[in-house]
Amino acid sequence: MHGAADLVSPSTPVAAGPRRAAHLQLSELAFAYPGAGSVFRALNLQVQPGEFVAVLGPSGCGKSTLLNLLAGFLQADGGSVQLNGQSIRPEMPELGYVFQSPNLFPWLTVLDNVRFGLQMAGSLSAAEQIARARHYIDLVGLGAAAELFPHQLSGGMRQRVSLARTLAPEPTLLLADEPFGALDAITRRHMNEELLRLWSQLGQSILFITHDIDEAIFLADRVVLLGRAPQGIDSELAIDLPRPRSFASTTRLPRFLEYRNHLLDRIAHVTETFA
Repeated sequence: MHGAADLVSPSTPVAAGPRRAAHLQLSELAFAYPGAGSVFRALNLQVQPGEFVAVLGPSGCGKSTLLNLLAGFLQADGGSVQLNGQSIRPEMPELGYVFQSPNLFPWLTVLDNVRFGLQMAGSLSAAEQIARARHYIDLVGLGAAAELFPHQLSGGMRQRVSLARTLAPEPTLLLADEPFGALDAITRRHMNEELLRLWSQLGQSILFITHDIDEAIFLADRVVLLGRAPQGIDSELAIDLPRPRSFASTTRLPRFLEYRNHLLDRIAHVTETFA
């Protein structure tokens, strides 16, 4: 098992992706729900250009709250959230958000669902919107389903549409809130591999919330473990596994099992400490 050298600081440099990337910086972030106590008191975290960071933590540690603060859906009580040196705002074109459920419009086809955000932005012509939408539908492997409606798709296909819709505006930062949590195990593993394939092509920075330890290790360059609120970050673990990764082969590697055991031990410690 790797030792202390793998518990990296948020400032550890990571190679940028091939095309599009963003630098996310959280400084002394503080937030509390009214009447419910602090969730974060002084959280510091960076996501380097092109880095894939997974966030784990026990229930109630603030994983989804963190993502909502980063997306600008919630306003921090203190500190700052910056994307490429600018204060983050929900309408920033550099920002994409993949939700836990697909949230597709049932009356729109796959093509029109993916095109919807481009239409709202209004920066492309209709022909450009359609071409861009079809490109990302093809990229997620749903070219033959472009004219279908959501009720005609499987759960995995609907989540692919959601991913294509998020990618179509070409954000530099993807925030993902357990997007595959509702899928069956086989479909989930396939979607993990598909996400890595897309990330390797597009090179966005990704912050990915999950409660699945295997998923976090398989996907990430770095795993951030949150403690119980308002502790913030308990520890971070650099993931040194070869890419490209396939779930079947990567999860059999001895180092993968070492990472899993390390994280299980840390999560047990966090749970016991705050029980």
